[in-house]
Amino acid sequence: MSIIIAIIVFSVIVLFHELGHFLFAKLNNVKVNEFSLGLGPTLFGIQKGETKYSIKALPFGGACMMEGEDEESSDGRSFNNASILGRMGIVFAGPFFNFIMAFVFATIVIMVSGYDTTKIVGVQKNSAAAEANLKANDELLRIDGKRIHFFSEVSTYRFFHPNKKITIEYKRNGKILSTEVKPKYDKKTKQYLYGIAGGDYNKNPNLFDSTVHGLYRCKYYVYTTIDSLKMLGRGKISANELSGPVGIVKDMGSNYNEAKSQQGLGVAFLFLLSSASLLSMNLGVMNLIPIPALDGGRLFFLIVEAIMKKVFKKDVNREKEGLVNLVGIVLLLGIMVLVMFNDIRKILI
Repeated sequence: MSIIIAIIVFSVIVLFHELGHFLFAKLNNVKVNEFSLGLGPTLFGIQKGETKYSIKALPFGGACMMEGEDEESSDGRSFNNASILGRMGIVFAGPFFNFIMAFVFATIVIMVSGYDTTKIVGVQKNSAAAEANLKANDELLRIDGKRIHFFSEVSTYRFFHPNKKITIEYKRNGKILSTEVKPKYDKKTKQYLYGIAGGDYNKNPNLFDSTVHGLYRCKYYVYTTIDSLKMLGRGKISANELSGPVGIVKDMGSNYNEAKSQQGLGVAFLFLLSSASLLSMNLGVMNLIPIPALDGGRLFFLIVEAIMKKVFKKDVNREKEGLVNLVGIVLLLGIMVLVMFNDIRKILI
């Protein structure tokens, strides 16, 4: 049952992304031929007006297929006949809707369960933090100049920057102070640690506070996604550590079961909302990467088209653009197959 719930959550995230494309296509009078949930062969479809609404065999992904999006079309309402700004809006709407979903879900979770503040509740004796004169009740403000709003951001920053001496800006008794902390290696955990502990929670934030910290949470998700991509590009994260839809659904289902058994259905539901918020933000950010077949790649081509028309008074070559996108789609599908194979392998081992 937990796997089914996880699949539904994942599908809703993708569907909302495609809904962004769909609504902005209609707003710009672009014909939508098919709006589908899932990939592969069609299990069920219904024609309503000019658009076919369908459910595909594989419950991962979705599509908003517009007239003339990837091929030449003489239809006056084809994608390429819309204005450049209109097409940019259609393409960007998918990731933008993911950002909206992430923000709404994060705000709901914070409103119900609260959030961890940046106050230090304990400093380990002889730790790096103790040597840097950090004390309990200090309020952390910035790490290496980066503003933080949740104590969980401290451990995340440590994960992405292990064994790095950091500059911490903090508030003590109304005064803003600064110190340097060089993490110490802990043989037991095999990690470099600062030696500080959080645990101070604002359990009853009002609507305004929840909304503001919902935005902060989304900002945090963006940074972690970008930092993860940087680590992958530098080879600090192996391909075996990546997870695709199968791995994400499995992990989400397992964590949902654990939360439900230990803390009840309410906490499990909040966990799903929190996971959906993170996944939705990840999907939005990943889709804006400027590579072919992704929304970011399409935005890049539209920017090039705008420059070509404005500066050089020339149109882009649709055939070459289509070829590049086709190659990108093939490569993307290949990566998806490899990642899915890796997910299945990890489940079976």
